[in-house]
Amino acid sequence: MKRNIVVSMVAVGALALGLTACSSDGDKAADGGTKTFKVAFNQTDTHPQYKAITELGERLKERTDGRYTLEVFPNETLGSQKDTIELVQAGSVDFAMVAGSLLENFNPDFVVFNLPFTFDSKDHQRETVNNPEISGELFETLKASNLEVVAGFHGGIRNVYNSKKPINTPADLNGMKIRVIESDTNLRMMELMGGSGTPMGQGEVYTAIQSGVLTGAENNESIYANLKHAEIAKYYSYTRHLMFPDFLVTNPKIMEGMSEADRTAFKEEVTTALTDEAKYWDDEVTRSIDIATKAGAEFNEVDSEAFRTALEPLITEKLNNDVTKGVYDAIRAAAK
Repeated sequence: MKRNIVVSMVAVGALALGLTACSSDGDKAADGGTKTFKVAFNQTDTHPQYKAITELGERLKERTDGRYTLEVFPNETLGSQKDTIELVQAGSVDFAMVAGSLLENFNPDFVVFNLPFTFDSKDHQRETVNNPEISGELFETLKASNLEVVAGFHGGIRNVYNSKKPINTPADLNGMKIRVIESDTNLRMMELMGGSGTPMGQGEVYTAIQSGVLTGAENNESIYANLKHAEIAKYYSYTRHLMFPDFLVTNPKIMEGMSEADRTAFKEEVTTALTDEAKYWDDEVTRSIDIATKAGAEFNEVDSEAFRTALEPLITEKLNNDVTKGVYDAIRAAAK
């Protein structure tokens, strides 16, 4: 085990050295005028977040008279999300888009954003996660770890899909092995939903469902369609159980290095990017449903209240201090 950790650290260190070497010449344009921030991204260049961040870079360049822009590196080009967080901390990568669950490694209280049925819609999520009065103190705790949250982006709405039958109630998931993100929270979530949670790398899921090792998975329509899971798991059921944010993170030194005017321009353009991303998600979901339907997928609604009731114990278990309870209550109050 120790050897694996050492190998991982060496690999990240080597990547960091390589990126640092590249950045010494690559951050500046030929005229020496433009600082190009590197943004690590684990999805494809058709993803709503990729589009929103790329356009943010274009607007930032215009707003700052060419002083700053962004270049997004998709498909884990700069490493896995876990690795790119370390590279941001080290200053080798400027920004990274990472799943909200990964920030629990730095402060367990971030679990409040990753619980079932916390958010009612992508607009509710965007407005509360990015409200300093609700999340500001929690975000501030990451600075001690050389991390700063720039914004929380919508990451899609997760639903259950499988190869056997439509899901209507938690009882329908009995005996089904469903792929989940590797975390105790997600394993417990799937247990309460009636299934058996099975952590697995995303790249292995298609073959696992096809061979019967898995019965299905839980994810948004975009992943379902683009990874062709509709071919081997045609039943997509709208449990809408999870809507955790993805966070654009940076090293605090990046923001400190900008002038107040440029920093203000950047934050304003981030707000625009959040709104743009919401529209792109609408388009992506429509496109993905069309692709999946043509591949044979069947979509159905579920007994939402049955799933909400089943997952209440998990929410109670995880909201175990004043910080998480306060943030959660504020989020839910904003939905009413």
